[in-house]
Amino acid sequence: MVTAKKYNTNGDLLGEVNLPAAVFDIDVNSPKVLLHEVITMYMGNQRQGTVQKKNRSMTAGSTRKLFKQKGTGNARVGTRRSPIRVHGGKAFAIYPKDWYRSIPHTKKRQALKVALTDRAREGRIMIVEGLSFDKPSTKLALELLSKIAPERGRKLVVTDGHHLPTVKSFTNLPDVMTDRADSLFAYEVLKSSYIVMSGDALKKVEEVFSS
Repeated sequence: MVTAKKYNTNGDLLGEVNLPAAVFDIDVNSPKVLLHEVITMYMGNQRQGTVQKKNRSMTAGSTRKLFKQKGTGNARVGTRRSPIRVHGGKAFAIYPKDWYRSIPHTKKRQALKVALTDRAREGRIMIVEGLSFDKPSTKLALELLSKIAPERGRKLVVTDGHHLPTVKSFTNLPDVMTDRADSLFAYEVLKSSYIVMSGDALKKVEEVFSS
C-alpha cells in the first residue's frame, strides 16, 4: 500500500494516509512508451498550426524572364519570384496544418495513473486536510508550501473544484500550478516535482479515476 504524508493548513504533520491503489499504485508493461505516446499527442494538440510561408506563386512580382537565355554571358535565370533571388518565394513553403490528434480515453487515463504512481512511490505527494482559504493570501500559501515541500521544484496544487480564494492564493507563487482534481492529466503531473492535494481532492481523484 502506497502512503502519503498528511498535513493540516498550518503545515503540521498529522500522520499518513493510504492512497487508493487503483490510481496511485498500478503496474503496466511499458509505462515509458505509454507516457511518451500520450504526452507527444498532447503537446502536438497545443500547436496552433497557423504558420505559413509564401511560395513563388504567392510572391509579388512579374513573371517575365529577367533577360534572355543566351548571349549575355550570365547564368540562365527565371523570374524575380525565383527562390534563389532576394524577396523570392519559398522553395518548399509550409502551409497551415491541423496538428490535432485524438487521444484515446483509456490511454489518457492510464497515463495519468502511471504518472501519479511514479510520484506516489517517490513520496512526492502530500495531502493537506481542509486546504481552503477564506480570502486570497499569497503569504499563507507560501508559508504552507515552505513547510511541507521546502525543496526546490515545480509544485502542483490540486483542489476539489475551482475555489477562487484558494486558487488565487497560489497564483502569484513562482513554479506553482493549480488544477481541479477531476481535470488532471499526465503532462502536468510529470512536469511537477511535488503534488499537493486537499483531502477532498484526493477523494475526488479516487471517485473519478479509479474505475
